[in-house]
Amino acid sequence: MAKRDYYEVLGVARGASAEELKKAYRTKAKELHPDRNSHDPNAEALFKDVNEAYDVLKDADKKAAYDRYGHAAFEGGMGASARGGHGQQGDFASAFSDVFEDLFGDFMGGRGGGGGRARAQRGSDLRYNLRVSLEEAFRGVQKTINVPASVACDACKGTGAEGGAEPVTCPTCSGMGKVRAQQGFFTVERTCPTCNGMGQIVKNPCKVCHGAGRVEKERALSVNIPAGVETGTRIRLAGEGEAGMRGGPTGDLYIFIEVREHAIFQRDGVHLFCRVPVSITTAALGGEVEVPTIDGGSSRVKVPAGSQTGKQMRLRAKGMPALRGGGSGDMLIELAVETPVNLTSRQKELLREFEKLSEDNNPEGSSFFSKVKGFWDGMKG
Repeated sequence: MAKRDYYEVLGVARGASAEELKKAYRTKAKELHPDRNSHDPNAEALFKDVNEAYDVLKDADKKAAYDRYGHAAFEGGMGASARGGHGQQGDFASAFSDVFEDLFGDFMGGRGGGGGRARAQRGSDLRYNLRVSLEEAFRGVQKTINVPASVACDACKGTGAEGGAEPVTCPTCSGMGKVRAQQGFFTVERTCPTCNGMGQIVKNPCKVCHGAGRVEKERALSVNIPAGVETGTRIRLAGEGEAGMRGGPTGDLYIFIEVREHAIFQRDGVHLFCRVPVSITTAALGGEVEVPTIDGGSSRVKVPAGSQTGKQMRLRAKGMPALRGGGSGDMLIELAVETPVNLTSRQKELLREFEKLSEDNNPEGSSFFSKVKGFWDGMKG
């Protein structure tokens, strides 16, 4: 079968510039790489065609010969000289190395320049879990916390070298942080074993930090907790994390808030719930009950006559403040009608007398037992 035109293989027009050829080659190589097309049995052959086309067209002499004679320029005795005497395997390995970093750079630590960037590494971010009370979350509070973290070594000014001397370029990787080895068709990049990817080495390590450029130390920090925080709120303190390696930027500190449960109030966002017990007399006759509020005060709430357990009443703007402004939530009062205990003989006598006189005063009970009677009658039928 006749070989396809090299320009057609790369998807470019004749006369394409070197940059256009390179861009087209990288696009095609990524698209047709066998590892990304394991389901396609033709992928490997197409991938080799792309590499062969680019290997010819990227070389000015080969390109000129191809433009004049076509594929005939590389047939027969001309093949070895036109291809540099390495044959198909050498061409494939050479061409593939150009695109290797594009295909696998992210997994191998980036391009060659990555080693230089790794010389000064950013410090790690830290997490601190802080518990506050519901009252503190309501008001807002300033807390002092002790954070164990790595800080820049004072003895070497964070360089890792004795006396603050600057590190020198690694002789093994020439400052790249990575070394390359050719293995058949593939060019493999590995982290430099001498500098561990830093690109630099310290000839005379600091005796305090042993060349790391940072030491472990506990710091006291003052943190402003805004009013309205709730469990899960995250506060970021920029630059308060671990110090970077060898003068690199400091990481951040993230404070995660946990609001403790309260003995009286239950929280739902900006709203509060409070379950308030009332006597059976107050519930039946109506009256008032005094309830606490989260700000430390109290409010008197009217209880309507005939109130049942579970009845709710709302106190406007007596809940939690919104974290980013916008007013406050409400407080919901839920009544719990109490049944008296430890009754005296006289109290029992009065209750029995009351029960005889109140057969028509229990609408919920009458409705329930009416439904029960209907249910039983239905079952009998």
